[in-house]
Amino acid sequence: MLTLLIVIIILAFIFDYINGFHDAANSIATIVSTKVLTPFQAVLWAAMFNFIAFFISKYLIGHFGIGETVSKWVSPEAINLQVLLAGISAAIIWNLFTWWFGIPSSSSHTLMGGFIGAALAHAGGLAKNGIDVVNYAKVIPTFLFIFLAPLIGMIIAFIITILIVHICKRSNPYKAENWFKRLQLVSSAAFSIGHGGNDAQKVMGIIGAAVIYYEIQTGNSTYINMPKGERFGYFVDHYWWVPLSSFLAIGLGTLSGGWKIVKTMGTKITKVTPLEGVAAETAGAITLFLTEHFKIPVSTTHTITGSIIGVGATKRLSAVRWGVTVGLLWAWIVTIPISAVIAAIIYYIVALFY
Repeated sequence: MLTLLIVIIILAFIFDYINGFHDAANSIATIVSTKVLTPFQAVLWAAMFNFIAFFISKYLIGHFGIGETVSKWVSPEAINLQVLLAGISAAIIWNLFTWWFGIPSSSSHTLMGGFIGAALAHAGGLAKNGIDVVNYAKVIPTFLFIFLAPLIGMIIAFIITILIVHICKRSNPYKAENWFKRLQLVSSAAFSIGHGGNDAQKVMGIIGAAVIYYEIQTGNSTYINMPKGERFGYFVDHYWWVPLSSFLAIGLGTLSGGWKIVKTMGTKITKVTPLEGVAAETAGAITLFLTEHFKIPVSTTHTITGSIIGVGATKRLSAVRWGVTVGLLWAWIVTIPISAVIAAIIYYIVALFY
């Protein structure tokens, strides 16, 4: 059992690393497309703030609420190490597939689909008692934010862009552009903090669920006698290296870059200027900070895509390449069921050996 736990922890950090380079485009696409920074400078900038997000979550916000939400997507009775192994493996497979083809899919919903799919397979599917496996109070908000996160980002970006254009309408265009190039460093940093704070916590939820299950199965009376709602908080405090390593892994992943998705996010949806880059990144950061406050895991990919669309829509609706956008939407929708099916298949294979 200990070997299986170690494998899950290693795979979780691998997923975290992949999440970093898969989602690197989210925080650097606009800053690269506007030529404020070179691609290498941009990933270095984003990676640094991904890691800084650890200290903000721990010491300013004071909790890792998104990690706790992830750990509770599935009822504790339906969790075992085989379920977690299958779920994280499926998430890695789908993330690598979408990265290879340059599809900006959601790592959050890949993980959710994998976790739920493996748990349902373990419980015997919907025909038996599988329907009770899913903790709908935690899953439904995450699912709804497939659509709400980009919508919120789009609305905020639209408003910010209109305000900036109105305030700066009499400014010297050359000076204004130089100012917005500088401001993009700030907005990109803010979005990278939101990215790190949101996405690094997701693997903490999986590792937390695995460690808590292991401790209970091996007779750790501390976890057994502790109320379920307090277990994750105790885990984070006791295993302090897990959150630290999670934020470090996503930062290193971001440093590796994800150039195929940078091209899609930075150029294919709409052409972005420094002013619009500031608006999109600021709107994305605000959305991520709000959702972290309410402990809702969201996709940074969805969020920044919606923000870029909102910016493009201020010029005219035709400025947004809706064909690309509709394709992205379909990728987001199929992520959960495909990840669930992959996880279920992996679970059945793993169950043959354990």
